[in-house]
Formats: sequence, C-alpha cells, structure tokens
Amino acid sequence: MFYKPYDVLSQFTDREDSPRRTLKDYIPVSSVYPVGRLDRDSEGLLLLTNDGRLQHRLSNPRFRHPRTYWVQVEHIPDEAALNQLRQGVVIKDYRTRKAQVQRLRKEPALPPRDPPIRFRKTVPTWWLEITLTEGRNRQVRRMTAAVGFPTLRLVRVAIAHLRLSGLQPGQWRDLTPTELVCLQKLVKGGSFEF
Repeated sequence: MFYKPYDVLSQFTDREDSPRRTLKDYIPVSSVYPVGRLDRDSEGLLLLTNDGRLQHRLSNPRFRHPRTYWVQVEHIPDEAALNQLRQGVVIKDYRTRKAQVQRLRKEPALPPRDPPIRFRKTVPTWWLEITLTEGRNRQVRRMTAAVGFPTLRLVRVAIAHLRLSGLQPGQWRDLTPTELVCLQKLVKGGSFEF
C-alpha cells in the first residue's frame, strides 16, 4: 500500500528530460507494478504488486471491485446532483455505472496538500464520499463536473476492504497477512455489486 502524494506519477519511469516525481522516488522495491492508476493531480491509496493475476482482477472494470474516494467539490451539491451521480452520468459517449455517493458531515482529517487547493471566499466547497466499481480515466472529476460541481481535491481512501489509514503522503507498507488473505478471497470471489 502506498499513499501517493499530489503531483506524483503512478509509474516508475518518466521521460529522461522530465523532473516529475514518480513511484521510483518513494518505493525502493523492484519488480512491483501499480494496480490501476491515480492521476498526477489525485492523491491517496495505490496498491503495488508483483502478482499479475491480482493486478488484472483489481484493475479490470469487469470485476467491479469498489474504490472509495473523498472528493472536495466547488459549491454545495444538492440532492438532485447527488442522485444523478448515484444513477450514473453521461461523460463523453459513456454512461457511468451506479455509484454510492454521500455528503461527508465534516471535512475529513487529511494531511494538507502541497500546494493547497485554490481558495475563493465567495465560493463554498463541500466534501463527498464516492464509491465506484469502475475506474475510467479521470472518471470522478468528469462525473462531478457533469453535474455542475467541479472537483478541487480527490483522495482515494479505499480499495475494497483496504483503507488508507495509518499512512502519510509518500509512505508505504506491506499488506498484513490478514489483509492479503482477504484480498485474495475477494479476487477469487468475482465481482461486487451495489
């Protein structure tokens, strides 16, 4: 498990002429690969493995493994917007799957982002918790924008039963034996439905 900081690529290499940070700057383990991706401007839980089957089963949208995000959006979403997100929205030529969406009662206790998000006195923000069973490119950002509430900050806090808690940005740890057994059972068990 790795807590990917903001402005870090979800890969181990980049162009030689680029000063961008990659996983190589944080993870000294060889022969592991990310399970899925987080955009450079997203933060949070990233799994790494050397098990190709596990990587495929958790990355492939066909298996519908849940991923949970805390999402800070511009303005305060009303129930109509939340229901649109729950039912799926059209982004480009594709309708997203149903999602679990709820407003968080208070701002989550997250480490500050560096650099911080832009602050505008006249534009309130709100935090949502969104759980998806697919992971298309920039999907959460496109979904919230489609219903009129652009994403300002995006943090993946869970993949299935694995939670980000206990790590700070840039830190990683091995899965515990119990976490690994649960993950292997989930992968063998097929798909997840809301």
